[in-house]
Amino acid sequence: MTIPKLKLISFPICPYVQRAMIILNEKNVPFDIEYIDLSSPPSWFHEISPLEKVPVLLVDDEPLFESMVICEYIDEITPASMYPSDPFARAQNRAWIEFGNNILSTTFDFMRTNDLKTFNHSKNILTDRFEVLEEEFSNGEYFNGDDFSMVDAVYAPIFRYHKRILEFKDYGIFEDAPNVKAWGDRLLQRSSVIKSVPENYEQRFLIFLENQNSIFGNEMLGK
Repeated sequence: MTIPKLKLISFPICPYVQRAMIILNEKNVPFDIEYIDLSSPPSWFHEISPLEKVPVLLVDDEPLFESMVICEYIDEITPASMYPSDPFARAQNRAWIEFGNNILSTTFDFMRTNDLKTFNHSKNILTDRFEVLEEEFSNGEYFNGDDFSMVDAVYAPIFRYHKRILEFKDYGIFEDAPNVKAWGDRLLQRSSVIKSVPENYEQRFLIFLENQNSIFGNEMLGK
């Protein structure tokens, strides 16, 4: 199948964009990328993103939005699916991707809230979610065993956030999930994951935290 011309519209620290970039990198698909400022997006962005979110993938200049739709499209137009061949196992993978979406949104709550009750509640939910994952994890190299999969691509940006959190302070979130923690460490060492963020990612992430005026951000930045 001929690969169309692809251009990814991105925001530098968006974890949903990172998913798409990881899949593009894993599949060795050529693509262009354009970073925009979501706080002041160009006028044309509203025309291609009905929800005004990134990522958007321009496929021969036709827009495709929503990160998992983009990831699955890339997977479908390239050889070697990143999902299991068995229908039930494939459905299970999609279910754990939804589980990861919940972890990601809770991680946002943890990093962005300035309410102590919400902060502690988010921390407890994250601890519980990773314990559940610990029971599910196969102890292989990746989620499905030896092969990097769509699930791994979805969870890698989550672990990128939690690595930064752990570098500052251990809140005990992975206390009962050592295998999941090790899985995350392996994901962050993979080339496709490393290349899914721009070189100035760390600087931009700190600016993001500073702008939140949150409990975690203020503690981390020493405010």
